[in-house]
This record gives sequence, structure tokens and C-alpha cells, in this order.
Amino acid sequence: MAVVYCAKDLRLGRTVALKLLAPEYTRNDAFRRRFAQESRVAAAIDHPNIVPVFEAGEADGILYIAMCFVAGFDLRALLDREGPLPVPAALRIASQLASALDAAHARDLVHRDVKPGNVLVGKGVDSDHPEHVYLTDFGLAKKSLSLTGFTSAGEFVGTLDYVAPERIAGRPVDGRSDQYSLACVVHETLAGAPPFRRADHLELLWAHQYDPPPALSKDRPDIPGEVDEVLRRALAKIPDDRYDTCLEFVAALRGAVGEAGPRGRTPTLVDPRVRAACAEPDGDRVEVPDPPPWADPVLRTDR
Repeated sequence: MAVVYCAKDLRLGRTVALKLLAPEYTRNDAFRRRFAQESRVAAAIDHPNIVPVFEAGEADGILYIAMCFVAGFDLRALLDREGPLPVPAALRIASQLASALDAAHARDLVHRDVKPGNVLVGKGVDSDHPEHVYLTDFGLAKKSLSLTGFTSAGEFVGTLDYVAPERIAGRPVDGRSDQYSLACVVHETLAGAPPFRRADHLELLWAHQYDPPPALSKDRPDIPGEVDEVLRRALAKIPDDRYDTCLEFVAALRGAVGEAGPRGRTPTLVDPRVRAACAEPDGDRVEVPDPPPWADPVLRTDR
């Protein structure tokens, strides 16, 4: 659907993450109008855990979104590198994501693709807040494509490891669908893998719709069995059986865990600050950060 570049705003001299949508979407007038509407809604959300949208529009026939550039790794890279996280770190990340999602849901904006790859982890402000989490890629294009999980061509929009059952069935979605995806992410931060792992996509889709979630406590003996009940409710097949909000889900999770464990800094969280000098036409030089070496030149490709 799109690629994301590290770019420079020539008017203000700041570095941004610039998302360019595939040209075929620009040719759809209805999509373009919906995209503009959803972009305005996303830009109006002022929340510390949502990547700010600076600008969105169309240039030379290409739809684009300019967002705040966040230096650091995404949660996908962090989990691939380190495996399951300490319980306190997983709870801190879950709390920030839940707060961001509830803020979006209050404006009737559903993310539709909550997954580790859309969670950016930057450096925090102190020992009590050792990481700062940003939720990005708020599915503007995805919502413009469809109110369910499918495009008009029958293609599914989203990531299968974290998709709610109602999206698979093609039913309308709301914030509780994001809560289901958040619960899948929480399970992965604690167990090292999403709750449902199957040999092929059809088996995975079936598991999301019909199979009970596995007990997390079997993979993490240090986690109380009460956590299994909390995750089971957040992963309920019927949205009405889940928690009312994402923050309510995380509050129940904290209560089940009992806030056990140290609150020290997670050693796997990094905030690289690689900078390169860029020459302006008038001879002035402006310091802008390069993207991480593993992401040059494209930060991420949406599939």
C-alpha cells in the first residue's frame, strides 16, 4: 500500500517520516476524499503516544502523509532481538498503547492494524519511564478502503497474527477490535509469540475465530494464572464479551500481575542518534538524523 521514507521538510528544516501511498489509490476519487477526511481526524488527535501527523495531501498525483520522525526501534525489532520482555516493561508498553488507542476511539478512529511493527519504542524521560512508546500507521488508508477488513477486491487489510474475529468475518469493527489486537501484542511481549500460531493462513484465520487462546502461564511460570483469565476476556470471539476500553483491559492485567518485579530500565531499548550534515542550496548546513542503518533508505514497507 505504501512506503515510508526519512525525509526533510524544506520549509522548516526538520526531519519527518514521509509515507507515500501507491499510485493506484490516488486514482480513486472516493478513496481520495475519505483519505483527506481521516487524515484531518488523525492530525487532530493530540496524544503523547500517537505519532503526530504534520501534514497530509496530494502532490504530483501521489497521496502522502508527513509524520514526526521517531529515532529508535519498533517493537517488532525489539522482540526479534531480545525475545519475551520483563513483565514491568511489557506492562509499561501496554499501558501507553492502551491510552493511545482509547484516545483514538474517543474520536471514532479505529487503528485496524495494531502490531509490533507499528509500535515505535524511543528513549524515556527517567528511570520510572525508561521507554516512550508511539503508535503509528493509524490505518488511514485502510479505513478509507473499507469499514471492514476487506477491500472491494476481496483482499484482506491487516496482519493475520493480530486480527480480530469480526474483521475476518467481514463484520463492522470498533475499538474493541483494536483491543483484541492489543491483547495479541501483549501476549507476544510476554510469551515471545502471538497467541495463535498455525502452519498456514487458513488455519490461523480459523484459530482466531474459533480456537480458545492458550494459557500464557504455561510459557511464563513467573506470571500468575489470573493473567490467563484477563487475556482470555480481551481475546473473546464476541466483541461484547471483551473489556469496554483498552485501559480497562490493561488495568485488569496489572491487577492480575500484582505489579510484581523491578522497575529498572529495560536494557534492550535503544535510541540511536546518528546524524548527517545536509547542505542547503544557500550553503547553510542543517543537522538531520539518518534513519537506523537497518532501515536505510526505506523505513518500512506496508504490504
